[in-house]
Amino acid sequence: IINGNFFTLALFNGLSAGIINPYSNEIMKAYHAFRAISGLDDNFEKYIKFTEDLPKQVAVQGTAIAKKDSVEYQSELQKAIIKGLKEQANFITKELLLTEKPLDIVQNEIIPALNIVGVGFENKTVYLPQLLMSAEASKSAFECIKDGMSGEKTANKCAFVIATVKGDIHDIGKNIVKLLLENYGFNVCDLGKDVSPEEVVQKTKELKAPIVGLSALMTTTVPAMEQTIKLLREKAPWCKIVVGGAVLNKEYADMIGADKYAKDAMETVRYAEEINNGL
Repeated sequence: IINGNFFTLALFNGLSAGIINPYSNEIMKAYHAFRAISGLDDNFEKYIKFTEDLPKQVAVQGTAIAKKDSVEYQSELQKAIIKGLKEQANFITKELLLTEKPLDIVQNEIIPALNIVGVGFENKTVYLPQLLMSAEASKSAFECIKDGMSGEKTANKCAFVIATVKGDIHDIGKNIVKLLLENYGFNVCDLGKDVSPEEVVQKTKELKAPIVGLSALMTTTVPAMEQTIKLLREKAPWCKIVVGGAVLNKEYADMIGADKYAKDAMETVRYAEEINNGL
């Protein structure tokens, strides 16, 4: 502890080269924290990587040997989104659109990257700053996708009300679902994020919408999803409810009373097609 604090003071007072033990947790904590706070570590990238590895370290005779456990990225776009590199994500997406279909990029690149970040956030290996940076990067890629999909819409289908539930401010996944639904011809009413149960019910009744889609990223907001479903059952019993989000699974969806759990955006579209065809 003394060595770590002394090292911090030395860095603060201008130390530019030092002989240190790189296997000392206290020394390396001081080193990475100082660089992050001093603005020497862009986006806290190295600090975050260091803290991610801390729980995986194993003490061996007074030293700490970090296990290698880096994320295996499938593509450069996924890497850019996961690392929160907004400009890079935008550039790579534009390049991909020259050779790949917009829907394929959404399904094979953006959604898997968001799933990795979402699971990491729930497991406390990804922190809020990383989550927000990834959201911005995916939003940048998403804007390119929207431009690439312009003019691909099909004939109009039934109304679909979609919202991120009360207390949840994350809407990237919802926006991807909205984009796909619109391009499959659905009349999507997007209520946005942090939407109360009453707002969802009001719009569903107003449009007589046969389908409602609810999204939640955080476990703390799933109770709000359950409240929304309960109110919809009371006030708009005709509608079918599909739910999605990184924290959900089929068992949980069944428990809170949803009609359908969609593991990804395309599954939501397929379910919406089933409902529309049955009208």
